[in-house]
Amino acid sequence: MISQMRALVLSEHGNLDQLQVVDDYALPIADKGHVVIRVGASSYNYHDVFTVKGMPGIKVPLPVIIGLDIAGTITEIGPDIEGWKTGDRVLVNPLKPNVGLMGEMVNGGMAEYARVDVNQLIRLPDQVSFEQAASLPVAYGTAHRMLITHDTIKTGDRVMILGASGGVGTACVVLAKLLGAEVIACVGSDSKGERLKSLGADHTVNYRTTDFSKWAIAEYGKPQRRTYEGGVDVVINFTGGETWVPSLKCLKRGGKLLVCGATAGHDPKEDLRYVWSFELEIKGSNSFYKENLEALLQLVADKKIDPVIDRILPLEHAAAGLALIRDREVLGKVVVTP
Repeated sequence: MISQMRALVLSEHGNLDQLQVVDDYALPIADKGHVVIRVGASSYNYHDVFTVKGMPGIKVPLPVIIGLDIAGTITEIGPDIEGWKTGDRVLVNPLKPNVGLMGEMVNGGMAEYARVDVNQLIRLPDQVSFEQAASLPVAYGTAHRMLITHDTIKTGDRVMILGASGGVGTACVVLAKLLGAEVIACVGSDSKGERLKSLGADHTVNYRTTDFSKWAIAEYGKPQRRTYEGGVDVVINFTGGETWVPSLKCLKRGGKLLVCGATAGHDPKEDLRYVWSFELEIKGSNSFYKENLEALLQLVADKKIDPVIDRILPLEHAAAGLALIRDREVLGKVVVTP
């Protein structure tokens, strides 16, 4: 009987060279309230970059196996578990009750096996692959709550998505198109723009060469204060920083600015004149819940959406995959199959 496994381990905070694949990490045990799963796939989020670097105010118990998003097969069941059996295919909700995130406060998915609280388990439909499922929780769960749970987009809306090539960004493109929106995807290269058009984006803007706010005003007209003409209906902005005020400027009267993060800075310059004079709505959205993940799995099973996966890597190349996320060299998700 095996007692060790391969895992991608973070022993101390710093650069990505602190991540090491080891062959002798202790195999997890299915104690009370927990199961062990054989990881079929795990995917990265930009959050994993922050975990490696270290985040002020968050004390990560090191060493830790990173990786928030996990799908796999139950191989061992704790003594008090009911309703689950070995062989069941599952998706894992990354949030462990009363503890925190997998891959941060407890060991995550970049390993051959993972110990999971039974309350985190979601049954995986046969039609959904491990790779598809592992792409969903953080990125698509966040987008689903922001767009669908909060009912922020309606058919025909002009929706501008900043950072559209990342995990949450591509999820927003996919879900906004599902909702019948006209999608403007803002990306950092023309090649990413072409790929997003192939995924359904109606327009793309290279923000490195074109001011996205001025593009929207040139395309749709300057927003008017006394009518509802000009501008876009929705801007999805999880970048913050210098993109905040330009986002306000291109929104039509009554438009919505959706925010679920701030990768370029959480304390941007503000101009409240646009908020009141154009009657703008700023809507925040935080995290995701089990119902979001269940709904997404059904959408994938019904072939209504297909998560955007840039590449699938073996465990030995997992650190290089996270470097691609850090350097924004991918479109969609990077998935690892340990």
